[in-house]
Amino acid sequence: MTEDMETSSTGANTDDRTVAISRETAETTINVTLAVDGDGEAAIDTGIGFFDHMLETFAKHGLFDLTVRCDGDLTIDDHHTVEDIGIVLGKSFNQALGKKRGIVRYADRSVPLDEAVATVTVDISGRPHFEFSGSFSQPQIGEFTSDMARHFAYSFTMHSEITLHASVEGVNAHHEVEALFKSLARTLDEATQVDPRRDDTPSTKGTL
Repeated sequence: MTEDMETSSTGANTDDRTVAISRETAETTINVTLAVDGDGEAAIDTGIGFFDHMLETFAKHGLFDLTVRCDGDLTIDDHHTVEDIGIVLGKSFNQALGKKRGIVRYADRSVPLDEAVATVTVDISGRPHFEFSGSFSQPQIGEFTSDMARHFAYSFTMHSEITLHASVEGVNAHHEVEALFKSLARTLDEATQVDPRRDDTPSTKGTL
């Protein structure tokens, strides 16, 4: 990532938990729009077919409305595209949630896909921390490097400023990665819900 060449413009409406972010570096140009309280609609174009499918799956199972457009240096490999989309999507969630008043905050979900299962536990904490256990059974899924799923989750975690623990197991990398994206989506959907019993920030510090 070429952080010193980054330019970014953002627009967020924390009343309806929507955000639009554009980010440009020497390696990628990315535009993302996100509605946390959506219908699962997605329009994705990353240049990596399997990654498009995973982000569409993420939106569908999290009930997020999501658009992602990325022009990346895919002539080199998929690393910068996947990493930088994780960064921008993480920032999008962080900004869309605003002061996080009333959110559930914690959630965990295990999702199976045939022989594979993934588990994700999150705390929307304001303290970025990432833990991952497991591995992917094949190194490549089409043009997508399997381990970039872990790196995407790491980049997302650091820039959404959450705590995330994830694990995967199985024998088919496609199933393992897809279960991970579905589990992340379902967990974030639950953790970002507004608890009608609460109108403050769920922390004794008064802020997240």
